[in-house]
This record gives sequence, C-alpha cells and structure tokens, in this order.
Amino acid sequence: MGSWPIAFILEAKVISRQITLEGYLDTWEANDQHANFKAEVVAYSRLDPMITIDRMSRATNISVGALTKYILAKWAASGSEGLLEIGPRVVDQMNNVIEKAETIGDDPTRLSAYYVLSDIISWLNYPLRK
Repeated sequence: MGSWPIAFILEAKVISRQITLEGYLDTWEANDQHANFKAEVVAYSRLDPMITIDRMSRATNISVGALTKYILAKWAASGSEGLLEIGPRVVDQMNNVIEKAETIGDDPTRLSAYYVLSDIISWLNYPLRK
C-alpha cells in the first residue's frame, strides 16, 4: 500500500508580522455590549499561551509560528463554522428570542427566553443523542 503525502502545498505565502502578546486591563460601563468578552480577555490575557504552544511545537515538530497561525485562524473562523453547522435560520430565531426578551427587559421574560433557547438547543442536539 502506498504512503499518503503529508501535506499538499498549492501556494506558499509567508506573512511576516510581529505581534506583542500583552495583558489587558480596563474598565467599562455596565451596559457595554462587549463587557463579557472584555472580561474574558482580562482573564485569559493573564495566562502565557506560549508555554503550551512551545510544548506542542516540540511534541509535533510543527513550528511555533505555524501552530500560532493555526490557533488564531481556527478561533477566528469558529463563528463562521458554527453558523454553517446550525444554519442562519436557527441563529436568527435564537437571536430574535434574545432581542425580544431584552427589549421587554424583565426577569420573567428573560427566564421565558431561556426556556425557548433551551428547547431549540435540545432540538438541535436530538440527532446527536440518537
């Protein structure tokens, strides 16, 4: 049986860009639409990802630059991949539930929205459990 090629290279493009991995500390308004994301950036920017990336590089014999680019590209593309998996119609339905609850703005409506979203996710998960 023949061996498979390790990789197909159609075009090699070297992107040279230096970035500084830095911590993030800031304050923001309570109603900032990006507050949860900013809080995660604060928490995760305290960590040193290079320890793991260096270990992965040594273990896999893949360069640090290639691994870092893969990790960034995978994370950046994950939203698009998720949208493709569940479809724009379902995402729109889920977003409408949240927007309606936030427009009304009271706890009973938000709790009701939680149950609606829970039902949608349960429905999406059904084929995975069977």
